[in-house]
Amino acid sequence: MPYPFTLPTTSSTPLDAFISSPSHPSLPLTATTQRSVLRDALKKHKRLPPAQQAAHLGVVQEALNAYLPYALGIASALNSGRIGDEPVNVTNTKQLQTQWRLTLSATLPGREPPRAPLAGVYNDVAFVLQSLAYIQVQQARVQLQVLYSSSIPSPDRRTAAISSAMKYLLEANAIHNYILNLHTQDPASAPLDTVNSTQVALAALALAEATLITVLKDDPYTTAVIQARNKEDKEWMISAPSIPKVRAHLFARLCLCASDHAQRAAASLAPGIGSLDPALLNYVDDLRRTSRAKAARFLAIDAEIAGKTGEAIAYLRGARKELGLAPLEQDASKRKGWKGIKQTFAEKREDRKVEKGSDDWGLDAGKLEEARVLEWLEVKWVKMNDTVSSSFLNLGLKKCS
Repeated sequence: MPYPFTLPTTSSTPLDAFISSPSHPSLPLTATTQRSVLRDALKKHKRLPPAQQAAHLGVVQEALNAYLPYALGIASALNSGRIGDEPVNVTNTKQLQTQWRLTLSATLPGREPPRAPLAGVYNDVAFVLQSLAYIQVQQARVQLQVLYSSSIPSPDRRTAAISSAMKYLLEANAIHNYILNLHTQDPASAPLDTVNSTQVALAALALAEATLITVLKDDPYTTAVIQARNKEDKEWMISAPSIPKVRAHLFARLCLCASDHAQRAAASLAPGIGSLDPALLNYVDDLRRTSRAKAARFLAIDAEIAGKTGEAIAYLRGARKELGLAPLEQDASKRKGWKGIKQTFAEKREDRKVEKGSDDWGLDAGKLEEARVLEWLEVKWVKMNDTVSSSFLNLGLKKCS
């Protein structure tokens, strides 16, 4: 949660060698300067350790915002001869050629993605905007990382983090939709990272993640599971975790809506349009499965509130099946065998990634975290159901005797 996109890098391109402006002679040179600043910021960000990249996102975003008006202005002047209401004369001395690294393309292990030569100003603008959308997603990850760390944030800090993350993801969705309009103006073939099908998929992906965050804001069960595995937490000595009633049916519908967005993203990234990174394809599929599992969990919560514990347990087991997990053992309170050791190791490894701020935490779209919540609820409800059943059985035997 959400997908850890890699920011692309670009080559050094003197724009004044490709375009000229008789009415504004300094425009190509100033745009070249701003593009050089952006190139240096992207290269520096790439060389930083993953733990330091989050603090550098603001520098890259500032460089992108500084160059973007020049890129859009040049594109507008070449297309219509105007920038806003002001007439600006910009001409091509030769066709603009830039290079951007394709970060969504599949590459051999240990090799960097290739730099693709791009023709035209609109392809350059599309990659600038795409980089800006990636930064919005990365900033959303920074906000959400606080929620999954070992230290439980205060309610105000939690609400602020979720609101900020939702805002960033909706901005990313808007940027990807805007890039779709750019390609209607420029009929030239776009690279794999910015083709229309990829933009539709990334916009739907951002919308699915934002929808799930809406549910996370009022989901007390995820918070209770995180708090239960926090070794520093002592609240359990005083009282059990307080689980307020949730609007289960509303949350289930929201999760199904997120699943639909993820399904649309998966359809747009279907094999056949190019060699996309398998990690992105797996993430989209995991997000779809996680969304459907969450929907089943909230239907289970609604059934349990209504006193239908057996039906609730059935929903939970259906959710585990949706995630591709094996059924829990008969004595689910204790993990046994190699499967239990493997699951515990995977959870500890993911916790370490969150604590260290690794760039690959949450690469399973929250599937592991949802599996923890499902296991926690199933153990709790099975124990309750067995206790009630044994009580009625003992009562019946006493009456018979």
